[in-house]
Amino acid sequence: MLNKLAASELVLNEDGSVYHLNLLPEDIADKVILVGDPDRVPKVSQYFDKVEIKKNKREFYTHTGTLRGERISVMSTGIGTENIDIVMNELDALVNIDLKKKEFKTEHKFLELFRMGTCGSVNPDVQVDNMLVTQNVVGFDGLMHFYQDHNFENEFSKNFLDKFPYEKIRPMLYFSEWSEELGEVFKDAKYHGNTATFPGFYAPQGRELRLKALDDKFLETLNDLGITNFEMETSAIYAFSKLLGHKAITVNNVIANRRRGEFSADHHNSEKRLIGWVLERVIH
Repeated sequence: MLNKLAASELVLNEDGSVYHLNLLPEDIADKVILVGDPDRVPKVSQYFDKVEIKKNKREFYTHTGTLRGERISVMSTGIGTENIDIVMNELDALVNIDLKKKEFKTEHKFLELFRMGTCGSVNPDVQVDNMLVTQNVVGFDGLMHFYQDHNFENEFSKNFLDKFPYEKIRPMLYFSEWSEELGEVFKDAKYHGNTATFPGFYAPQGRELRLKALDDKFLETLNDLGITNFEMETSAIYAFSKLLGHKAITVNNVIANRRRGEFSADHHNSEKRLIGWVLERVIH
């Protein structure tokens, strides 16, 4: 028996598109590049052979077209896992829910999701302006605790939790990992590592302006526990992909090394190289 969703649960716009993304099922490809910044969407789609669809609502901009003859989409998510909650649920609804009947489809469809973003490194050996692919991720934002069956465990998560010293933060943590299949596509990246996803840019990432951060050794401690880099979206992308049956991978350009106090001298140029490098590999 199919599950029928109430209007309050699956909210649609007047044209039948999903509420936040403003998209219809035919507006997205099976391969979707996810970027944070809306301004990065045209920077990616300019390399498409052609762009067929351009839609936006709020911070969610989507361009869909073809690249080397294959259909592909690029979408901005904005900042943070709270936005990823919207993006992942509505993307899945576009392919696995009949929006007109508001019923689950009997045949599951998976998407290939490629997060293309920027990150900072906590490992002093990681050089800026290089690509880093996330294998394991730990979320510090707590989002997935609102969902049933989110628990994920592997060797990395066991070792991390065994040595994690911050008891007040521990209840928020959750873990996930990449699609190993997509990992093969980016096996020639200079770095593969373990990522921490934070719920903020300042104290969660060890920055202090007028307010003190939790611990001046926080980033160093994370590196000691096997964390290579940090950003603000991957934990939710990976966790939702596991739960919903999609394939996901994050490729970030390292623009800062916090342990060495370095920032990219030309992050716009390194962003351009990241886009070209990823697009060469996305169509495989």
